[in-house]
Amino acid sequence: MQIISYVGSAPKSRSSARTKSLLLKFRRKAFKFSEFEHFKKVFSGARAVPSFSFSVPSVNFRSLIRPARLKRICIFLLLCLFVPYFSVKILNYSQTFTGPLEMGETFSSEIENLNSAMSKFAMACSEASFDENGNVLSDDGKILTPSSVGLAKAISYQSYKVKSGDTISSIALKFGLTNISTLISVNGIDNVRTLMAGQKIRVPNQDGIVYTISKGDSLNLLSVKYHVSVEEILDANELTDEILSVGKELFIPGARMDSASLKKAMGELFICPISQSYKISSYFGHRADPFTGVPSNHTGVDLACPTGTPVNATMSGKIVQLGWSNIFGNYVIINHGNGYQTLYGHMSKILCRNGQNVSQGTRIGLVGSTGYSTGPHLHFTVYKNGRLVDPLSLLKR
Repeated sequence: MQIISYVGSAPKSRSSARTKSLLLKFRRKAFKFSEFEHFKKVFSGARAVPSFSFSVPSVNFRSLIRPARLKRICIFLLLCLFVPYFSVKILNYSQTFTGPLEMGETFSSEIENLNSAMSKFAMACSEASFDENGNVLSDDGKILTPSSVGLAKAISYQSYKVKSGDTISSIALKFGLTNISTLISVNGIDNVRTLMAGQKIRVPNQDGIVYTISKGDSLNLLSVKYHVSVEEILDANELTDEILSVGKELFIPGARMDSASLKKAMGELFICPISQSYKISSYFGHRADPFTGVPSNHTGVDLACPTGTPVNATMSGKIVQLGWSNIFGNYVIINHGNGYQTLYGHMSKILCRNGQNVSQGTRIGLVGSTGYSTGPHLHFTVYKNGRLVDPLSLLKR
């Protein structure tokens, strides 16, 4: 019995330990099998999508980025943004400067030849016989006055057919008028350049302008405005009373158009040849020559701006000359009529052709630094009746 008891107790203890070991292995295999089956279903096309969850530990960014370090980062980012921006600005700005050059003797003669050509163009095309206020000039250059030609009391009109070669001043002189604004106002001419041979216009028997009555107008107000007596207005229009009708045309004897309206009708309001940003690097008139430093007379204005900036015709006209000059490089000359010519120099490229008719604002070239120049800019010259004019005095402001 003892032997049986001993033998039986020993196997029992081994069986229990082995059982525990096998059970542990079985559980491990069972877990791996179930995990394998789960992923097998997923990758075999099963719709079940395993969900994965990740736990991200909370981070205290203030502890990672200290104020001093954050300040350095912000400064670095600002430098990365603004340094390239201002570098480009400074580069563009520096390109608009022209520096001093030494000028050879051969260039002075070329300038004289080109200026002479400009003068010839102006004189050949100019037959204007009126001053800047529109006053018609006599053959000896004197201003005609109403008293010198006589004025009728009552206004009357006659028709005239424009002939080839007629100008606004020659027509006015032919009919004894003393100011070209009379014909412009009476006929409602927006631009005298639109007058064509064969066109019929009205010619009054005295100087004055046509005024359309608006609400609130009175003869007293018109008398003060145009410096004409009420009696003269009444007599010219054959009015028996001072009652005015809104919308009615009234002839104001002896009155004239204001300077701005006259220049607009004459097409003498120039636009700037550069429509983009520029700066004036040299003004018209007396100055120290940029090449030699010797006092000289600058024939125009220099508008400094980047290469490739469009150059536009300041006023409608005809291209009468273009080409290359050792001084002005690529240049263009436009005849605008009424004695006006303009020159555009140092262009990198010419975008028009000789003999071409251009409108105000037409692109004729691009800014450059051709010819005798140390930086990109446009040299702009204006002639009026063969004489140099300050371009800035003609540009629209």
